[in-house]
Amino acid sequence: MTKGIISDLNLPKAYPEPTKQVELVQTHISYIFITDDFVYKIKKPVNFGFLDFSTLDKRLYYCQKEIELNKRLSPDIYLDVVPITDEGEKLKVSGEGEVVDYAVRMKKIPMDRIMVTLLEQGKLTPEMVKKVSKKIADFHSEAVTSSAIEQFGTINVIKTNTDENFEQTKEYIGKSITQNQFDTIKNYTNTFYKSKKELIKKRISDHRIKDCHGDLHMQHVCFADDIIIFDCIEFNERFRYSDTAADIAFLAMDLDYNGAFDLSKVLMDAYIQHSDDPGVLDMLNFYKVYRAYVRGKVIGFKLNDPQIPADEKKAAQQTAKRYFSLALDYVKEEKREEKKEKKQEENKEENVHGEGTS
Repeated sequence: MTKGIISDLNLPKAYPEPTKQVELVQTHISYIFITDDFVYKIKKPVNFGFLDFSTLDKRLYYCQKEIELNKRLSPDIYLDVVPITDEGEKLKVSGEGEVVDYAVRMKKIPMDRIMVTLLEQGKLTPEMVKKVSKKIADFHSEAVTSSAIEQFGTINVIKTNTDENFEQTKEYIGKSITQNQFDTIKNYTNTFYKSKKELIKKRISDHRIKDCHGDLHMQHVCFADDIIIFDCIEFNERFRYSDTAADIAFLAMDLDYNGAFDLSKVLMDAYIQHSDDPGVLDMLNFYKVYRAYVRGKVIGFKLNDPQIPADEKKAAQQTAKRYFSLALDYVKEEKREEKKEKKQEENKEENVHGEGTS
């Protein structure tokens, strides 16, 4: 069926509307077919533990959730869920045959206006970044929270996420992540939980744990007539119910990854201004490490996908390596800052003692 989906839905005649061409883009969890006017996103029948699309009923449910959740930030883009039908010899979108799968149907987004593309072309300005920051801050201010959602901000749940990340990247040591990177980042993460217990509790008491986006990186932001933020996490509440700091840190980290450190600072300064949340800075580096690690992990999954071509796997491997390297850079930078602060405190104490004996 997988081969049928790729070969059959690559044909223009498989679609209900006229289209001259079809482009296929694959992720580790989706087939994305792009026609002249629409995008059809089909979930792969995979089960990663944290994500389970293994049955037709589950894929239908999560297609419906994807529409519902993404309308929060992209109300005009996500249209409906359409069936993939078996017409005997070929599969078709919205045909008359047996339903064998489902697709999320979306309006086509202008890919030349995607945030990362604009940055690469030198067209992403500080003003544009500020507008994105305000949209995210406004979204966070209106996002749903509750005592049940706030439980996802506890150390136990956050640690479940990071423990899972480390467990799922063990097999990639020596492929996309080094043993030193793995050990250092894991140690940093677990130490953070011990040393920052009160800070994490305060984020909960300040009601900063909300129903967020969950996958807020540059490829999911588009500057069209309005700012479109799309493709949120629909498949696992544990990844979407989070500290708002984890959401905005994802985008800040991705700007860093792409070398736009100045725009990353612009993003955070504007976010603090519009969200009235200066405490976000206390969690920023931790969540940058976390998000860079997640990107490295997720992109690395392509290495085990038999449907991904060899050249694409090689590119994915290099991208994953860069994200893991960035995560380690954040850890090293924080350690340098801690040493610097400790040295300054020691110098202050020495000066005080020196003045007392003069």
